[in-house]
Amino acid sequence: MLSALLLSLREGVEAALVVGIVLVYLNRTGRRALSSYVWVGVLLAAAASFVAAILLQRWQVSEDGFEGLLMLVASALVVSMIIWMNRAARHLKKEIEQRVESYAQKSTRAAGWAIGFFVFMMVVREGAELILILRAVELSSAGVQVWIGTAIGIAIAIAVGLFFFQGTLRIPLHRFFKATSAILMIVAFQLALTGIHELSEAMWIPSSKTEMSTIGPIVRNEVFFFVVILGAAALVVLREWFSSKAPVADAEGNSAERRMREHAFRRQRVWSFAAALLCIGVVLSFAGEYVYGKVAAAPAPSKPLVAQDNLVRIPLTDLSDASLHFYSADVNGSVIRFIVIHKPNGDYATALDACQICGPAGYRQEGQSIICRTCGAAIYIPSIGESGGCNPIAVKSHVEAGAVVVDLSAIGDAASKIHS
Repeated sequence: MLSALLLSLREGVEAALVVGIVLVYLNRTGRRALSSYVWVGVLLAAAASFVAAILLQRWQVSEDGFEGLLMLVASALVVSMIIWMNRAARHLKKEIEQRVESYAQKSTRAAGWAIGFFVFMMVVREGAELILILRAVELSSAGVQVWIGTAIGIAIAIAVGLFFFQGTLRIPLHRFFKATSAILMIVAFQLALTGIHELSEAMWIPSSKTEMSTIGPIVRNEVFFFVVILGAAALVVLREWFSSKAPVADAEGNSAERRMREHAFRRQRVWSFAAALLCIGVVLSFAGEYVYGKVAAAPAPSKPLVAQDNLVRIPLTDLSDASLHFYSADVNGSVIRFIVIHKPNGDYATALDACQICGPAGYRQEGQSIICRTCGAAIYIPSIGESGGCNPIAVKSHVEAGAVVVDLSAIGDAASKIHS
């Protein structure tokens, strides 16, 4: 959620900055009548971005490899966005005004449509980048939280744009872009690391238990990156707090103005320090909760089954829900854990509580996904029983006389693949 908020805030402020510069320039040069074309361009860009979001949402990426590539592309886009804005920020206002002036030399209608198209292209570029990046963020976190964060970020960006150009809000833009750039680099790193993890999970690149167990818990733990981002925000705010200097007394200014500047300076320092303390407090609380949850977590208990004629049977009445059920059976003197689940399409899937990459660490269930305890990979329930990546190793089974029937030899054959 926080990553989505930051991304939408940054992209939204950039778009608002472009629109604001155009509107202010048109008003200042006596061409206020062309402002309506600017808003047409903004609305068309917003509509185009919305359509792109719907189309990308309908493109349900399910292969881990494709998800990984999308995340790597999104990470590159975040970095390029930061580099472009940091380079262009110094001359952005001048370049936009020159472009608008050249368009405004045409006839009224032609000038209006030219300016509107220019605004459309500038805003839709921000929208397209945001949609693509958010799609990648959504794949690595909770979708609803991503869109809530996006809505909040866009709303704040619109408010910042309005208040900034009306003069109500005075913020140094170079500091805003500098601070958000530092934090968004963490988001880019998260996307890149998650992309590499997805490619490893799909076995598109060489993978190992060590790599999966090291990177997996990091990229799958949203709290970790939430804490890192808040920590970075606290450091940025504290840096500004320590580097800020009291306003220099102006010999020509009156005492009332001097007191106002000093009051504003003290108030800014108090709010900055309070924001930094809040970030640090949240970081410490999340860190404590994570450590406690890590210690308290334990594998789910398994129900031991006794074989008859080398077969174990699980009544379908025990599998009526969509939950993951854990069982164990003695196969040639070794107790092997396995899972059974009633899938949404009506089929019953049986698999070991282990995978080829991470070994017998096992899984836990979270909603419509099961999570690998070693690397944190989320396995879509309908894919259980299929081979590849961090999917649990499939075990052959069939339904007979109101029960899921599993042959012990099938469990043994599947267990032989754990260390292969």
